[in-house]
This record gives sequence, C-alpha cells and structure tokens, in this order.
Amino acid sequence: MSTRRTVLSLSAAAAAAPLAVPSATQASGIPRNKPDAQLRAVLREIDPKRIEATVRRLAAFGTRHTLSSQDDPVRGIGAARDWIFKTLQGYAAPSAGRMTVESQSFVQPVSPRVPAPTTITNVIATLRGSSEPERIYVVTGHYDSRASDVMDAVSDAPGADDDASGVAVIMELARVLATRESAATLVFAAVAGEEQGLYGSDHMAQVFKDAGADVQGMFSNDIVGTGDAHDGTRPANRQVRLFVEGVPTSETAAEANVRRSVGGENDGPSRQLGRFVKDVEPEGTDVRVVWRRDRYLRGSDHISFLLRGYPAGRFTEPRENFAHEHQNVRIENGIQYGDLVEFCDFTYIARVARVNAAALWSLAQAPGTPRGVVIDTTQLTNETTLRWQLGTEAGLAGYEVVWRETTAPDWQHVVKVGKVSEVTIDLSKDNVFFGVRAVGEDGYRSPAAAPRPGS
Repeated sequence: MSTRRTVLSLSAAAAAAPLAVPSATQASGIPRNKPDAQLRAVLREIDPKRIEATVRRLAAFGTRHTLSSQDDPVRGIGAARDWIFKTLQGYAAPSAGRMTVESQSFVQPVSPRVPAPTTITNVIATLRGSSEPERIYVVTGHYDSRASDVMDAVSDAPGADDDASGVAVIMELARVLATRESAATLVFAAVAGEEQGLYGSDHMAQVFKDAGADVQGMFSNDIVGTGDAHDGTRPANRQVRLFVEGVPTSETAAEANVRRSVGGENDGPSRQLGRFVKDVEPEGTDVRVVWRRDRYLRGSDHISFLLRGYPAGRFTEPRENFAHEHQNVRIENGIQYGDLVEFCDFTYIARVARVNAAALWSLAQAPGTPRGVVIDTTQLTNETTLRWQLGTEAGLAGYEVVWRETTAPDWQHVVKVGKVSEVTIDLSKDNVFFGVRAVGEDGYRSPAAAPRPGS
C-alpha cells in the first residue's frame, strides 16, 4: 500500500537513508510574496517628481532620432546620450564602485532605415552583484525617438511616452538601487536604434551572448507613460501589461515540437518570468500578463534577448493611443497633438517603476532559477520523479516543487522538498504540470523551471 509520501533522493552518501517530507496531499496553496523591509524602502524611494524631470529633460532635446545630430550640445540624440551618461554617472558615484557606467558604441551598417553607416550608442549602468555577479538581470528603455516619418531626423520628435517614459524608469531604478547591495548583477540600459530596427538592444544582447553571460531575465520598458488612452482624464489606472512569449523564439523546430508534445507551450522561461512578476507585484499595481511575444505589428527590445535564448518580457501601458504616438507636433481645433510630456502621467510611470523594482530586486536576491530540470518519463508509473542540478549559491536553503492543473494559468500548489537534487512525488505526471524553484535563506524564491522529458 502506498504511504502517500514524497521520497527525496539525496547525494550518493545519503541515498541509503531517504527522508520523508510532506506528501502531495499535504501541499499548500501558493502564498503571495510580500516585500521585506529592504524592498519596501526601495519602493518608497521611487519618486514621481524625479521621473517627471527625466521625461521633461529628454523631451527638451527636440528630437532623439537615431539619425539626428551626434555632436550638437543641445539638440538631437548625441545631446541626449551625453546627458543620460552624465546623470547615470552621478547616480553611480555613491555606490562605492559597485555601479559602473559605460557607453557601448558600434557602427550600424546601411539597412532599410539606416541610409548610411551610423554610430549607435547604448548607455549602460551595471550594479555588480555582491555574491553572484555572474548571474545577470537586465532592464531597458530606448532613448531614441521618431516622428510620423521614421526617416525624418529633423522634425521635432519629443518622444515623451515612446520612450522617455521607459528611460525614466530605468534611470530611477539605477538611482534608487545604486547604493544597495544586490546578490546578483543588475544592468540598467538606455538603448538606441530601437525605432530603426532594435539595433541597440540587438548589439547589447549579442555582446552578452558572445561573452557567455548568464542573463536569467530581461525586461523592456517601452511606452509606459500613462494608464489611460491619453484623453486628458488620467484615471488612477494601476494596470501595466507584460508581454511574454510561450514557445521560446530561440528553440529549434525539433525542440519546439518536444515542448508541444508534452503540453509545455505555456511553460517556457519567459512565461515563468511573467508568473514571477505577477507574484511579486507591489500593492496598488496590477500586472496584466499577456501570453504573446508582443503586440500585433509592433516589437520592442526584449525580442533581441529572446532571439539569443534569454527569458524576457515587455512592459507597456494598458491601452495605447496610436494617434498620439510618433506624431509630429501639430495643433488642430486648438488641441495640441504629438508624443508630448502633457500626455504622460508621472504617478503612473512611478507605479511601473515599482513593478520593475519589485521584480528585479526579488530576482537578484533569490537564488538562480534551477537548471537542468527533467521529469523522468522512462517509467510507467503513477508517481513523478523530478531531477535537477543542485545550485551552488551560498544562501541557498532548498527547493520547492510547484504544480497546477493543465488548464490553470498559474501555479496552485507547492511542497518544500529540501536542499536536494531529486524528488519522487506520489502524484501522476500525466495529470498536472510541474515546476521546481529555489528558495533562499532569506525567503526569496526564484522563478520556477518547468521540466523537460528525460531520464
């Protein structure tokens, strides 16, 4: 007769004495993560007035078109680049050397939206992790802007919503987190060339890939300026959309077919990242996770990271007003149109920044996402055996197994299994979806990793 217990397979030395842990029937529901005192302090320090000042300053450069002037001190993308760099350097100054700022420049060859070889520069602030610097989380906003004609580098293109709002988010995060000690490395990047073809983020992601960087999560903040449709009413909208893909863009056709064959379309790394963000969202905000890579006919800088196999998502406001985005400034019937500062809600942008802060801080303080998770599919049994690589993080307390009904969008049950690399649960793998997540000694949990079929 079954003992209805979960048996842990420990290291070889301890394998002869397996431990009993709570059975599947004793598993609890998924508790909501609550911010600790340190994270609450971070969230309090995010300042709508500073965000407003950043958006207004960026819009004041007139245009930040990728093809605009690189050396005019007051107008164009070069002036904006230099201001962002200098401001981030000021934020990094009190970090005792933990935060560094760099200009990452490259020459973009001729392309459909780049008529001549053009220097594109990303401005990147990196807060080096104190205990796991090799584990990296990235957040971006693009500082280039555009007018109605994507090739018009002369007309005013203030780009307040698209995307001074996203740049204001990453700069405010850099300011608030610069003096704090993060376990993993956090990267705050103002990228360029987005409107011409995601060129800045594409270069940045490839630099990470070439270096073999362990980027475990990336967020693009693109068009996060207002919680309404720019109609002037500005209700207290607390919703922000987070777009996350299902089957990873980077997977081969064969890998994608394996995922689909076991019903794993909703369990790719980016979907797990989306579930994580929803789980740690601050009070007063509402992350609407959208199970798509991005909106129809649109794309943002997270796609550059998805193409390299990195988990990534895109934050954007709940309802865009396309008549206002990208338009040259004009007046009709006494109403001024264009992507202007007046259409931004700085309290709303601060809420989006807090969502980012909660996600990034929780990710960086938790152990890394478990690696090499497999579900044993070699045995015809009503039990489920999961295996994974035991992490090496100093603050790793152990692991939890989570599961949900195949028709449920989010994890429903969790059981603690200890600091082990294998577990057998008396619950049929045929009926539910499983995941494994790491837990730190301070209670921070990683995103879950869904298993792949194996032995």
